[in-house]
This record gives sequence, C-alpha cells and structure tokens, in this order.
Amino acid sequence: MQDTRALTLTFEVSGLPPIKTEALSIFAAGHRQATRVRALLQAACEAAQHTGWTPLSGPVEVDLVLRCPPGHRTSDASTLLGGVCAVLQDKKRVASIGLTHLGVLVDVALYDDDRQIRTLTYREEPAEDYSYEVRVAAVPAAV
Repeated sequence: MQDTRALTLTFEVSGLPPIKTEALSIFAAGHRQATRVRALLQAACEAAQHTGWTPLSGPVEVDLVLRCPPGHRTSDASTLLGGVCAVLQDKKRVASIGLTHLGVLVDVALYDDDRQIRTLTYREEPAEDYSYEVRVAAVPAAV
C-alpha cells in the first residue's frame, strides 16, 4: 500500500511570528505572544486540513521566510525560529501549564518534537507589510 500523506506543507501568515525570548511558556494564558501564537496555529490548522497533513514523526526540515519593510526587523532569527518551532510541535508535553484557552488549536501539530529538526533555514524578504511563510517537510530517507 502506498503512503499518500503530504510530506511538505507550506503556508502564509499575516503579521509577525511569535518569538521565544523568555522562560515563561508562549502558550501560557495571557502571554504577550498569544495573538501571534493563535494566528500561527490557525494558519497551520487550515493548511493541514486542506492537504490532509498528519504530524510527522521522523526527521523534518523547517523554513521560515520573514517579509518586512526594509530596516524594520523586529527580532533576531533565533528567537523567531524558536517561537515558530515551539508552536508547530506537539504541545502535549507542555500541558502542565494548562492549554484549555487554546481550544481546538491545542491539537495543531505539524511534527512531534523539535528534536526531529535536521535542517532549519531563515530568510528575509522586503515587503510593505509584515507576513511570513512557513514550510515544514519530511527529510527524505538516506539512500
């Protein structure tokens, strides 16, 4: 039987990505990144539903393209990548903080855990308004 799952998922999000800069979980109710977290989860959910995506359990690659007005980057690449990757992994391991405020978005996961990431890329492109593109893909098995 042939595996027909989608192995690459790419989607756009308006605004800025969530950033991970402190010990407090970005999933905590009322966190200052809550709006960005919800926007990313909603976009990922819609893309996953549209393609039939199921969370990957093997090695993955994650690409982030930030689009922003020239000279107006809001954070460094590592905090942007950290925030996006934290949001896209399975959130069950942070369930101790309580995630009910996320509603059905708590179940949105594109892969199981950050430890699966084998390739991570970040790029900036000039744009009039802030937005970003996320691409998650399965890493092909070595031949």
